[in-house]
Amino acid sequence: MAVIKIDVGQFISLSKMHPVIDVRSEGEFQHAHIPSAYSLPLFNNEERKIIGTAYKQQSREIAIKIGLDYFGKKMRPMVEEAEHLTQQIYRTKEGKVLHQVPLPDTRIILINCWRGGMRSGAVAWLLDLYGFKVYSLSGGYKAFRNWVLKQFEKDYNILIVGGYTGSGKTEVLKELKNQGQKVIDLEELASHKGSAFGNIGLPTQPSQEMFENMLAVELDDRSKITDDIYLSTDQGKKPGDTWQMTGGRGKSNNEKEELDSTQLLSSVGCQLSSSIINGREEEPESARPPSSPIWLEDESQRIGLVNIPIPLWKTIRRKPVYFLNIDTEERLNHIMNGYGKGDREKLISAIVRIQKRLGGLETKNAINFLIENNVRECFRILLQYYDKQYFKGLDNRPADADIITTIKCGEVCSEKNAQYLLDIVKEKE
Repeated sequence: MAVIKIDVGQFISLSKMHPVIDVRSEGEFQHAHIPSAYSLPLFNNEERKIIGTAYKQQSREIAIKIGLDYFGKKMRPMVEEAEHLTQQIYRTKEGKVLHQVPLPDTRIILINCWRGGMRSGAVAWLLDLYGFKVYSLSGGYKAFRNWVLKQFEKDYNILIVGGYTGSGKTEVLKELKNQGQKVIDLEELASHKGSAFGNIGLPTQPSQEMFENMLAVELDDRSKITDDIYLSTDQGKKPGDTWQMTGGRGKSNNEKEELDSTQLLSSVGCQLSSSIINGREEEPESARPPSSPIWLEDESQRIGLVNIPIPLWKTIRRKPVYFLNIDTEERLNHIMNGYGKGDREKLISAIVRIQKRLGGLETKNAINFLIENNVRECFRILLQYYDKQYFKGLDNRPADADIITTIKCGEVCSEKNAQYLLDIVKEKE
């Protein structure tokens, strides 16, 4: 079998069914990678540095020989790791099963390096020699990054869930997803809830580049997938999930129960894989029927330490906003449930970070309320501040932006408020 080079679109499609190995160094991988990739470096950070120095200071031939010395010791372990990856059930980091049926061809594996050059070429040769059907990303990770940036320049059918802080917008998004709607949770991708308190209790944020990678793949997935397939296959999968390999081929009771709901994923996956393998071109976007909307939460451009790319941000700011109008006391109740028992030192640190905008007196009062364990009054001060900031952003939309629809909601209830949204959207169709 010969190694087959494929473009980014084909690579992303196949990555939904088959393992992807990134043979760049662990440092390159940790900074950012294709979201579904598994790190299997041909050279580690130190080895890559030594080879690079030899290439610059001595010659290309000497650098290749040094690389071969490193590669020779790793050949068998790399083959065995590839076998392990292709023989396991795909799961998310949280253990959620993504594929409950055998993969269409367990000998298929995808490979990428930085530019689709010598590193991926060497590992692809090895795995092909052993008997794997190998697909290599033409242009490597660099080509993937170019593809990522192009995704942000497209126009998407987007609807925005708006509302002041404490309105339960994130919970509404989750309920919309439970009801089969297409959703991208920007805060989940960013590992941050958007405010000065947004990183409390969450993992370290991804790099800007990794955030963009995950977001681009989500946008591509949500804009292409048909409504029927989405309803049958995508519930329960979180944005940016990385494939984890666990367990064997045996199915637990839960997997058995979920099998029927994912049969379609397997059949569609087989057809998609077959079309790529047989060289048939993917259907152009212009030939597809209009897709149902993608729901996003109304966010600032900056979410913690990462930013929504400017071209996409400009698109989002022109899309319809459905503003959940909920009374302050109801929102305070919701915030108390989320942050009321939070770490006091972290809460105080977050308040200090916004003291210039909050004002000296309000900062002092908020911290004192917190020290006195009067958390509700502390949050009342903060809520007033964030309401002003949000209203300023809501009002500062482009002149040609779609209308803002206000929905009066009596309480913070994800099920009821999600249904209100869907009912109003349906009326406007």
